[in-house]
Amino acid sequence: MTQVLRQLVTFDEFISWYPENAQQRYELHDGVIVEMVPPKGDHEEIVGFLALEISAEIKRLKLPYFIPKTAFIKPLEADSAYSPDVLILNRPNLVNEPLWKKESTVSYAASIPLVIKVVSTNWRDDYLKKAADYEAVGIGEYWIVDYAALGGRRFIGNPKQPTISVYLLVEGEYQVRQFLQGDVIESPTFPELNLTAEQIFQTANM
Repeated sequence: MTQVLRQLVTFDEFISWYPENAQQRYELHDGVIVEMVPPKGDHEEIVGFLALEISAEIKRLKLPYFIPKTAFIKPLEADSAYSPDVLILNRPNLVNEPLWKKESTVSYAASIPLVIKVVSTNWRDDYLKKAADYEAVGIGEYWIVDYAALGGRRFIGNPKQPTISVYLLVEGEYQVRQFLQGDVIESPTFPELNLTAEQIFQTANM
């Protein structure tokens, strides 16, 4: 993670600054523009696999959800904007999102059934900052897919091993369940998804 602009900017300034047809991804963290580390091939294979599996489940269940190519989550009370690896949006609630039409940005939990982040070198943001902000927004389900066991031991245990952490909102606070190897992922948003952690991790080794 490389900070590219140290002076604080507002969300509106960030959107105005964002390069058109940018080849690089950027996020806004408390007013600081952050250049995201280019993803590795393994990372992208897992993102693609999850997007396909979840899209198939959305279609099978005829849910009013979709996965945008690029969109931001903006906590209402902060000058931050996050671009998750996989973001599931609830189409009917987008009429209530004032920033959706022009900025492809959502801020309300009712629009965001599930967020998935595949961990890269900026793992502290995923486990600490983004988890706290998504909890504040009220997002009901947040996955952290740590396929390379990069996260700190306080997050994924010792010895470290590939782990999927599923954060579920319970009475306004996240509670986390962790899934390893052959564990079947339990997702309230997609209760019949029937994917094991190992299936997801092996995608990067095919």
